[in-house]
Amino acid sequence: MFKGNFIDNLPKIYGTYTGGFLVFCLLMALLEANGVSAKTIGILFLVFTIAIYALIGILSRTMQADAYYVAGRQVPTVFNGMATAADWMSGASFVAMAGGIFYGGYTYMAFLVGWTGGYVLVSSLLAPYLRKFGCYTVPDFIGTRYGGNLVRACAVLVLVLASFTYVTAQINATGTIASRFLGIPFELGVWVGLISILLCSMLGGMRAVTWTQVAQYIVLIIAYLLPIFWLSNKFGFGFFPQFMLGDEVARLGELEAQYGLVKNSAADIKSAGVPGGLKSISVSHAGVAEGGMAAWKFISLAICMMVGTASLPHILMRYFTTPSVKSARRSVAWSLFFIFLLYFSAPALATLAKISILDPNLATGIIGKSITDVQAIGWVKEWIAVKQAYIADFNGDGILQLNEWFMRGDVIVLATPEMGGLPYVISGLVAAGGMAAAMSTADGLILAISNALSHDVYYKMVDPKADVAKRLIVARILLVVTGAFGAYIASMRLTGILGSVAWAFDFAMSGLFFPLVLGVWWKRATRQGAAAGMLLGLAAGTAYLVYVAPAFMGNTPWLGIDHLRFGLIGAPVCLVSMVVVSLMTPEPDAKTQAMVDEVRIPSGKTVL
Repeated sequence: MFKGNFIDNLPKIYGTYTGGFLVFCLLMALLEANGVSAKTIGILFLVFTIAIYALIGILSRTMQADAYYVAGRQVPTVFNGMATAADWMSGASFVAMAGGIFYGGYTYMAFLVGWTGGYVLVSSLLAPYLRKFGCYTVPDFIGTRYGGNLVRACAVLVLVLASFTYVTAQINATGTIASRFLGIPFELGVWVGLISILLCSMLGGMRAVTWTQVAQYIVLIIAYLLPIFWLSNKFGFGFFPQFMLGDEVARLGELEAQYGLVKNSAADIKSAGVPGGLKSISVSHAGVAEGGMAAWKFISLAICMMVGTASLPHILMRYFTTPSVKSARRSVAWSLFFIFLLYFSAPALATLAKISILDPNLATGIIGKSITDVQAIGWVKEWIAVKQAYIADFNGDGILQLNEWFMRGDVIVLATPEMGGLPYVISGLVAAGGMAAAMSTADGLILAISNALSHDVYYKMVDPKADVAKRLIVARILLVVTGAFGAYIASMRLTGILGSVAWAFDFAMSGLFFPLVLGVWWKRATRQGAAAGMLLGLAAGTAYLVYVAPAFMGNTPWLGIDHLRFGLIGAPVCLVSMVVVSLMTPEPDAKTQAMVDEVRIPSGKTVL
């Protein structure tokens, strides 16, 4: 069936895989129709898909440095775009984004604007030029461009902090999914998620991660789009709800006016015993707060997400895997297309999910119904049982009001098929998609951390004479240790998934963006300037985070710059420090400046 080498057969291989996955979905639907329990179907979806990813990871094992670190630099453009999209569309994009829009409305669109716009910066400022440099990791570029172990160590520090913060959010997402669909505590679910992640990445490094991420993208995009199209048709909004969003939002406006939006007081929530992290609908879906501060908060959050996107090491290293500089640039365009498919649909999903529980004309509506009847609904009982939903009868009338229904934003997407009255097989599919999204990003993040520590710290600083086998053993040990520590931190739930992700972007923005960009576009940037910028920018941003974050000191933010936006403090400090120190120190030597000139030419052979 497959002739020739693996790369040439990729379309056939993944076409067969897609067909096989759809057949599996049909088989699950038949099992549900024949009385197989919902829990069994959910378990089968998760186990089957994770087993496939693990098999790909095992088959992709390697002991070659080039294959482990950069997949042999032979990943075709389209498939690298799919892998990058899967790497990018994390638990935050799949699991938490629509939930944020569900509760926060228009404001949370700043995440979509920023994350999409970030790829414009990646394409225009960094991706082709970093690929031409020919390094393995982002700290490898920093260390080679500026010279010396100090600046390399600074880059590793920022990378580890940003990537580790990000990976805890992904393990959080896997724990949330596992706890609901496997019927286990969240604290155990994060370790189940970790084992799944390690199975995909430990043996094959970037080669294994790349091919599993392509498979994961196929699963997650099917799982995300199918419920949207189904619900849209069911509710009378047509087959493409993305183009009917105005009508959907108008219907929500009518429902919000009918029920009234009432904000719960902290005292009421506490007295009712509502579990931490759960929210009620109290913000207009389409409403826009008036005043300059509201606009500033939207713009500032979008800026942080945009600049953070262009600074994230696990995304930038994906473009080290393409065959050429030209392929790297084209790969960014394909990444944007594959990401667009989900981001264009997230507002529609959030809107349809909210309509399904608010509209009294729908059989799925729960607001305004008897609390006793609502509590008897299967999906309501299940989500309350795992402490992801809660009902509080504040006025004691026995009727469920809008502000008496609480649910965690991180589970809205997972619960949407049940909320909309779809067959449970769709819930299993969505769970598999959410797990794929979280696993794909976690794979890339943990690999970015372990590669930086094994290549840039161990090999470049500690033991430059280490052979390939020893280097890869060290990388795999670090992979396991990093993942285990991430699972432990995730189990503590210091913040929600979106909150953790925003912190990661701000850390990367504070310490890496300007050293990367100026490293390509300003020949005068020096080793001392880069080190000062990374350290002072990271320190300033972190100090401000501790100052304003509710989980720490919780002080009043300056000018609306809250804990989700601390990169606006760190990045300017990084830029000013880097420029001032660079101008105060001797300029780089002629060889370095000539290398920078060569890197800026977006064609030709790699520099290293």
